[in-house]
Amino acid sequence: MKRKFQPETLMMSHGYRPEWSEGAVKCPIFQTSTFAFRTAEEGKAFFEVAYGLREQGAREKTGLIYSRINNPDMEILEERLKLWDGAEAAAVFESGMSAISTALFEFLQPGDLLLYSNPLYGGTSHFVHHVLTKFGINVLGFRPGATRAELVQLIEASGKKDRLGMIYIETPANPTNDLVDIAMCRSVADQFSTPERRALVTVDNTYMGPLWQHPLRHGADLVLYSATKYIGGHSDVIAGACLGSAERITRVKTLRTFLGNMIAPHTGWLLLRSLETLKLRMEKQTENAQIVARRLARHPKIAKVYYLGLLSPEDGEAYAIYQRQCSAPGAMVSFELKGGEREAFAFLNHLKLVKLAVSLGSTESLAQHPATMTHAGVDPTEKAAFGITDALVRLSVGVENAEDLWWDLEQALDKVPAWVDTTVEMV
Repeated sequence: MKRKFQPETLMMSHGYRPEWSEGAVKCPIFQTSTFAFRTAEEGKAFFEVAYGLREQGAREKTGLIYSRINNPDMEILEERLKLWDGAEAAAVFESGMSAISTALFEFLQPGDLLLYSNPLYGGTSHFVHHVLTKFGINVLGFRPGATRAELVQLIEASGKKDRLGMIYIETPANPTNDLVDIAMCRSVADQFSTPERRALVTVDNTYMGPLWQHPLRHGADLVLYSATKYIGGHSDVIAGACLGSAERITRVKTLRTFLGNMIAPHTGWLLLRSLETLKLRMEKQTENAQIVARRLARHPKIAKVYYLGLLSPEDGEAYAIYQRQCSAPGAMVSFELKGGEREAFAFLNHLKLVKLAVSLGSTESLAQHPATMTHAGVDPTEKAAFGITDALVRLSVGVENAEDLWWDLEQALDKVPAWVDTTVEMV
């Protein structure tokens, strides 16, 4: 009887056979720019498919041409990545921003409206506001917790309701862990779609993925990742990914070919290695994060903790979305110290085990100050409105011993000067 294996099992072998490479158990690095054709007819057939001159035959394999178009490391990586999200196809890139920019450029046209959630990752925010707008694309943000009716009202009031091209969301949001209802966004997109053109829903799933949330199951058309983060997971590679239907990813790959922002063979090989331990790493990180978040929530110098694992029925719609969309709370914890930048910096400057750095999702724990680091370029008014305060610290929890992590966080908190609320009137 044939067994359907789980993704974590298939990460060891799916898409590769040792007999293809002299019996090598692991896929080698195909460090080559060019692949030879057996015949001129074969080369012609490969290019016809690669350039979209005809549909690929049902039993026809994608031919290797040139590493800007395809490469064994890239193709096997894409085959394995799509298993986690249950996607028809995947495209991998040399960075997360490459994946984001390529997808948005492919599916948005001058005059279109892009509706996006707040807050956004700083790099995405800059691209949306300072690059897309140069190409005549209209952009409109919505606040955390916005209802369906509010989204509809925003779109209608924009005067561009007939040009809604995409709803772009980060959920959970970076760095506040605000949740957005993917199915609700799908419903709104459907309302403004036409028979000629579907308004797409695109989800940046970096914070949760690809293990703890699967946006395609909730109506998303495209899923994006900074594969640098959990997928890579070792702070030694920069990469990105876009997943969705075969038809949409073919379009994304075609633009990737001509932008030249495909993943390199060695980068693809490193990610293949990382996928083998993805589930183990993320499970340990989530376990550690739950311990740390609960203890932070009880610490006298902490004003508030933003972590999905601390949500309860009293949190209303946020808790309901979490229950519907997520299978675990993940490993990203943000918290506000009592005070402001001075207190946050004192904490960060006294960490000994946790590294002061701006990435996330790696084996080592990292902490940073969003307001002056990853989100430094975000408009100050927007930062204040969306909870990115001077007192906010973002913590990416790693795989270290949980007690060692807590020792470090606690000793750094001990060094934070006691905050005095000067707004209280003296009697």
